[in-house]
Amino acid sequence: MRFLLTNDDGIYAKGLSALYQELSKDADCLIVAPEVEQSAVGHAITLFRPLMVRRAQKNGSFLGYAVKGTPADCVKIGIKELSEKPVDLVVSGINLGANVGINVLYSGTVSAATEGIIMGVPSMAFSLDAHRDPDFSFAARFARKMAAFMLKDYPMKNVAINVNIPAVPEDEIKGIVVVKQGRARLIENFEKRVDPRDNIYYWLAGETRLSEYEEIDSDACALSKGLISITPIYYDLTRYDVLKDLREKIEQLL
Repeated sequence: MRFLLTNDDGIYAKGLSALYQELSKDADCLIVAPEVEQSAVGHAITLFRPLMVRRAQKNGSFLGYAVKGTPADCVKIGIKELSEKPVDLVVSGINLGANVGINVLYSGTVSAATEGIIMGVPSMAFSLDAHRDPDFSFAARFARKMAAFMLKDYPMKNVAINVNIPAVPEDEIKGIVVVKQGRARLIENFEKRVDPRDNIYYWLAGETRLSEYEEIDSDACALSKGLISITPIYYDLTRYDVLKDLREKIEQLL
């Protein structure tokens, strides 16, 4: 089996390394990841400059392909050009920080998994709800279990899986739930600064908070309770429940 591993934290990220160590026990894993961090680039792809690719080394050995591009770029070129055999599964992560709620739209980690589905390959995104040098070992072991499930038992090969794992000791995890994407989002604030030449610039900061309308069966709510959240995701953004009513109203405009 061939797995394509990627992320948005960069090719040398610890979460990607942990993922590789575990998944390599069951499959031939190829890393194709951004050369530098690409967090919050969403589903961007590179069109107006060459997509530079280099063979990355770690401790004197081949690590994988470092791409000067986005996570979606990595999946595209990894499947089409860099893997010398068919890819059976795309696994993106393990991201440093959760990807839940509306923040999923910004996530390069989740977009990589979505790109895998677009290209016809079963795909998963993994994120750990931590921001400071966490232990990725349990998340990586769970990713291995999920990879086996995806290949053997998952019925919907055209739907990606978004997995978020609490950053707590393994014996404190309360369980696993399949839930919907919620409404939690980054509450932004901008720190205004002035450079030595008196030019004004801003740093975006903030924190993800639960919406006041957050429902109990959402990814962010589950994660906040110490549960592993599993959410099936799809690239079709159509609100089918609105189509009929909107169509009737729009047709009246002519």
